[in-house]
Amino acid sequence: MIDLLEIQQSNDVLLLGMWGMGGIGKTTIAKAVYNKIGRNFDGRSFLANIREVWEQIVGQVSLQEQILFDICKETTKIQNIELGKVILKDRLRHKRILLVLDDINTLDQLNALCGCREYLGPGSRIIITTRDMHIMRGNRVDRVYKMKEMDEIESIELFSWHAFKQASPDEDFVEISKNVIEYSGGLPLALEVLGSYLFDRSVTEWKCALEKLKRIPNDQVQKKLKISYDGLNDDTEKEIFLDIACFFIGMDRNDVIQILDGCELYAEIGISVLVERSLVIVDDKNRLGMHDLLRDMGREIIREKSPKEPE
Repeated sequence: MIDLLEIQQSNDVLLLGMWGMGGIGKTTIAKAVYNKIGRNFDGRSFLANIREVWEQIVGQVSLQEQILFDICKETTKIQNIELGKVILKDRLRHKRILLVLDDINTLDQLNALCGCREYLGPGSRIIITTRDMHIMRGNRVDRVYKMKEMDEIESIELFSWHAFKQASPDEDFVEISKNVIEYSGGLPLALEVLGSYLFDRSVTEWKCALEKLKRIPNDQVQKKLKISYDGLNDDTEKEIFLDIACFFIGMDRNDVIQILDGCELYAEIGISVLVERSLVIVDDKNRLGMHDLLRDMGREIIREKSPKEPE
């Protein structure tokens, strides 16, 4: 991430997008980068949970006000978004700043909070975290950092710090820890939540919890992942996601499109949106897939509607 930002090499204003599914660690890495390099700039601001704040009554202008407070150390009352854009441009265009926009999910947010590059002084850097690749299409960002799941060694260490308060599992728990890690699929959120949940419990309790998880996903993990599902544009996209989660993982994309189009679900655009939103993957053999926890999240949505008769 830091190499991609070219802090010393380039005097241009650079935008770096971080893309990946919910719970994969975008915000955590953005915070770490912000804390490590922030002192190299004239001012810095980290706007957290933009998706959430944006929906509040005064959320939109409050985010603009926060940028001004963080960077210029002054309290400014902004009347509306458009006026806020003008004020931001006037106050920031001579400053070399670091701005992190965490959890962007609409272009309106991007335009209101960083507008165009002329808003900021030479050498400024903007980091955007998002679950939606469409936000970063065209020339909106200079580079995209695609988040990856943790490998087995990283997963064991992160899980162990939460489950055992040390870097590796206790001897009696080595095998069952591997089972939990396999279930988590390298997703940091799941490793942290499940590690904390299983802390100081017996092996028997661990086995019972793991069996339950295979049938009913952890609620904390479920809620975080479901944000992406809830944010889909309409019922057809939601239905396509649920159909893939239940029936079509591993199948050829074109075959699935043909089946879903027979159900009037407009699958060509629908599947493209799901890929952009980090909900579905298309591999190099054109087969559909998704993270195991997203699959379980989709199946749990179905199970909740009819717990005893999921069919």
